[in-house]
Amino acid sequence: MAELTFWTGTMDAGKSTLALQTNHNHAARGRSGRIFTCKDRAGEAHISSRLGLTHDAIEVTHDFDFWRYVVDSLTQGGRIDYLICDEVQFYSRDQVDGLAKVVDELQIDVFCFGILTDFRTQLFVGSQRLVELADRTEVLQVEALCWCGKRATHNARTEDGIMVTEGEVIVVGDVEAQDGPPAEVAYEVLCRQHHRRKLTAARAKAVSLAPEPLPFG
Repeated sequence: MAELTFWTGTMDAGKSTLALQTNHNHAARGRSGRIFTCKDRAGEAHISSRLGLTHDAIEVTHDFDFWRYVVDSLTQGGRIDYLICDEVQFYSRDQVDGLAKVVDELQIDVFCFGILTDFRTQLFVGSQRLVELADRTEVLQVEALCWCGKRATHNARTEDGIMVTEGEVIVVGDVEAQDGPPAEVAYEVLCRQHHRRKLTAARAKAVSLAPEPLPFG
C-alpha cells in the first residue's frame, strides 16, 4: 500500500540529503519518480543539500496542483511510482491535500521532507497539514546542535546579526557563517533555552568577550 510519509527536523538535520538519497534508492530499483521543491536556497527548480549534493527539481509555485500534474502525466503515458517533495513547509494546505489524494486514489508513494516550525516557533502551514494527514511522521535521527552543544530544537532568524521573532514568515536565507560578517538575513539552529533568550552564537561570543563587571555598584 502506498503511503504519505513526512520526514521532519530542524535546519542542518539532513532533510534534503535524505530526500536525494531516497530518490537514489528507489531509482536504483527501477522505480520512476518526480522530485519537487519550493524556494530552495540554490534557486528555482533545484534541490540542494548543505553537503553539496544537488538535483534538478520541479518548482512548486503557489498555484501548483499535484493531483492535476500526476493525472496529466499518467494520461500522457508517463510512469510515476513515487514523489519526492522537499521544503514542504512552504506548501499550502490544498497542495498537501492533493498529495494525500495522489496516495489514496492512485497508490503512489509520497515522501515529504521539511521543517516543522518557523522562526517564531509556530507550525508552518504545510507542515501542520502533513502532521494531520501523513500515514507516518518521522523525526530525523541526525540531530543538529545549538552552539552550546545541546540538541537544537528551534530555528532562529537573524537580520543584520540581530535575532528577530516577528516579520514575514517566508524569507529565504541560509545558515550564517560564524567567521564572516553578519548576513542581511540568516538562520541558525538553537536549543529552546537560547532561542527564548535570543542568545545566538554571535551574541554569546560577544558576551563572553565583554569586560568583566566591576566588583561594586
